[in-house]
Amino acid sequence: MTEADSKERVVLGRVTGLFGVKGWVKVYSETQPPANILDYSPWYLNLAGHWQPLELKQGQIHSKGMIARLGECTDRDQASALVGADIAVFRDQLPELKPDEFYWADLVGLKVINPTGETLGKVDHLLETGANDVLVVKDDSGKEMLVPYIKDEVIKQVDLEEGVIQIEWDLDD
Repeated sequence: MTEADSKERVVLGRVTGLFGVKGWVKVYSETQPPANILDYSPWYLNLAGHWQPLELKQGQIHSKGMIARLGECTDRDQASALVGADIAVFRDQLPELKPDEFYWADLVGLKVINPTGETLGKVDHLLETGANDVLVVKDDSGKEMLVPYIKDEVIKQVDLEEGVIQIEWDLDD
């Protein structure tokens, strides 16, 4: 990992709402399992286009989601300023992966090609479906194509250096 990579922020979730009157916020997590987001501190929140570090003071699973208290936020008015902010950590805060594993953030923006070298588009985002993850690939016209992330069967190669994912897939699929 290069020094630049370790300073790169990786978005893990977002603040989605307020909880109570004592400065707590509702949190949507993109980590697996979702509660893993509570293992990181500080969180970096994107507030008005600037990343601001906030210490995770408390956090817990609540009902079907998560709640957290950040920084010196002690009332609902202070917490309301955080709603809608992306939550990120630095890449070097994340666990090391095995050679053939990738974080979703690593795949977004990669060019997707089929075996004939035809460019199908770029990975716009990923979806979790339960059975397997799905790449949402957008071409230059904005048309979306869903590609199941099934290693070896559909996903033939991921080359982060070249910025390419080779898939066994056809535009007609």
